[in-house]
Amino acid sequence: MTAFLLEVGTEELPASFLSGALAQWRSRIPQTLETNSLKAETVEVFGTPRRLAVLITGLPSQQPDKEEEIKGPPAQAAFKDGQPTKAAEGFAKKQGVEIEALKIRPTEKGDFVFVNKKTPGRPVAEILTEIAPQWVWGLEGKRLMRWGSGDGRFSRPVRWLVALLDGDVLPLELSNGEKTVKSDRISQVHRVLHPEPVNISHATEYVKTLRSGYVIVKPEEREKIITEQVKTAVDLLGGFTEIYPDLLAETTNLVEYPTAVVGKFAEEFLKLPTEVSTTVMVTHQRYFPVFKTSENQDLLPFFVTVSNGNPQKSDIIAVGNERVIKARLDDGRFFYNADLAQPLEKFLPQLETVTFQEDLGSVKAKVDRVVNIANLISQQLQLGKNESDNIQRAALLCKADLVSEMVYEFPELQGIMGEKYAIASGEDTEVARAIFEHYLPRNADDIFPQTLTGQIVGLADRLDTLISIFGLGLIPSGSSDPFALRRAANSIINVTWSGNLPINLDKLLAQIAANFATTFNKDAKSLIATLQEFFLQRIRTLLQEERKIDYDLVNAVLGENDPEYTERALQDLLDVRDRAIYLQEIRQNGTLEKIYETVNRSTRLAAQGDLDFQQLEPNTLIQPELFQKKSESAFYNSLVELVPQTQTAQQSRNYKLLITALAKIAPTVSTFFDGEDSVLVMDPNPDIKRNRLNLLGLLRNHARILADFGAIVKNL
Repeated sequence: MTAFLLEVGTEELPASFLSGALAQWRSRIPQTLETNSLKAETVEVFGTPRRLAVLITGLPSQQPDKEEEIKGPPAQAAFKDGQPTKAAEGFAKKQGVEIEALKIRPTEKGDFVFVNKKTPGRPVAEILTEIAPQWVWGLEGKRLMRWGSGDGRFSRPVRWLVALLDGDVLPLELSNGEKTVKSDRISQVHRVLHPEPVNISHATEYVKTLRSGYVIVKPEEREKIITEQVKTAVDLLGGFTEIYPDLLAETTNLVEYPTAVVGKFAEEFLKLPTEVSTTVMVTHQRYFPVFKTSENQDLLPFFVTVSNGNPQKSDIIAVGNERVIKARLDDGRFFYNADLAQPLEKFLPQLETVTFQEDLGSVKAKVDRVVNIANLISQQLQLGKNESDNIQRAALLCKADLVSEMVYEFPELQGIMGEKYAIASGEDTEVARAIFEHYLPRNADDIFPQTLTGQIVGLADRLDTLISIFGLGLIPSGSSDPFALRRAANSIINVTWSGNLPINLDKLLAQIAANFATTFNKDAKSLIATLQEFFLQRIRTLLQEERKIDYDLVNAVLGENDPEYTERALQDLLDVRDRAIYLQEIRQNGTLEKIYETVNRSTRLAAQGDLDFQQLEPNTLIQPELFQKKSESAFYNSLVELVPQTQTAQQSRNYKLLITALAKIAPTVSTFFDGEDSVLVMDPNPDIKRNRLNLLGLLRNHARILADFGAIVKNL
């Protein structure tokens, strides 16, 4: 078996590109091999700031021979009077065979000419020469550069190329206009610790050879070393650090031979808000901050950085990093003190100078809309004066810190500094907290706002963004969502669910869209319809992907082209969540299966009647005098008993009461269908038929309080 090594040596790659490139190669290279009928035992992808590499082991020396039967023209067109026609000759020539190799056999469409063709497998070296450059030029990423005068684009200029098939150099070229790099067995290693190049004797010696040059090519190994070294350094300082996943991934892709280096800063900077110092260290300098303990997030005056330099020079490296962090913290202290010179409210007029969106005006205009929307939500929830006042105040101040010196320099601190400046300005703690919380969740792994004020201001902010951008016709399509409107809608739903807020989203959308349409001269009706559909898609996605509800159960609670369920879902987000979760629960514990057949059969037959979906009371609809069997009377009496249980379940959203009642009635309905006293639902007498269909329709309607059972798949 054969091993193949490809290493693409470059100038320093951005950490983000390297991460994406490794993922792409891990996916695409095995697919490319499979497409070319090449099976490998292992495919390992490596990467450092100066290289991308793949080592493939267990390759065959050549493709397997390929045998296939190829269909040609109809027999009557290929042969005439037993002699081959031009059609037969052309087909044979195209397939590279003699006329004698053609065979005639029958098919469903008549007799056709066939040929059994054997294609010898190509040598693996020949195939790799063709496909390996495609792996390089096929990489995708942001801000790719043109390398040379050709059309090829790559993240950074390519400086060397290693291609080995076992111990032999495989001739490869990466050409881009006048720039050409040819393959060799020579690789560059660590710039400082081993400035001389190394010769790789065999493809399988790659990892070992580069390690001798102080390059650890396996990202997961560098990640482990960094984690262990940072934790050891922090333990010696008597502190604690958070190994932030994003920071760990970035530092891993910035070094080839990691060394943890401890630095320190003046204790006077500990007076700065912790968030300022950690943002400087983590986001801007890629340092690991040191806290007192895992519970006490007060900082110690130390940091740990990961160096790619000479471990013997760690003291000098630390001094250089200390000089940088001092300057950055000095800046932070200056901005902080400058911002504290005035109350947070004094920043509001400056929001007029910041554009939210060209057609929607300034951030100050947005804030005014957020205040109004927050008031609509407060009114809908019938909140008291104190709560409403806090919400209005938080909505007014929620964007004020955007024009502060600190947030201008460190945008990551928006909301965080707003809370701190609000407290310093004497604002209510609930108001201050809401300024921070209204941005939550900031990503998929973030926490949700905990205060009612923060929840409502966050909903108002996102509703304004979403409805305003939709109102301009800038609707997300495909993967394009520049205003993150899908994330905004997801957050609106998730915050509502997290806070158990009984809001009527349908009413809010109508009110806000109407206000927007009036202000900006747009069509409110079409905007509302588009928003409703968008939110229904988001609810469906969140239930299926985040709550892990089966797709058919989601269809059952949202309805399939069913306006009643659509309206109900948007009017009560808590109810649609609870119904979906409960359906999943009773499917898993077997309860759904016990009632499924009865309810579903009733639902299907009821569709042939004319009873609407609203009726629950049998007294005014059913004519007992038309009953011909005892099973009809039993069915009717069960429906009478079912009414108060359904109403209680509906009012309390305790759907267990409804399902328990439906389970109790199921044997009675089964007897109605299939027992000794069964009936023919579609009786020739139209009055009897209608009476029986109404019985089934009433049962369907009771079940519809929970879901549309007709949308549920029995054996999912």
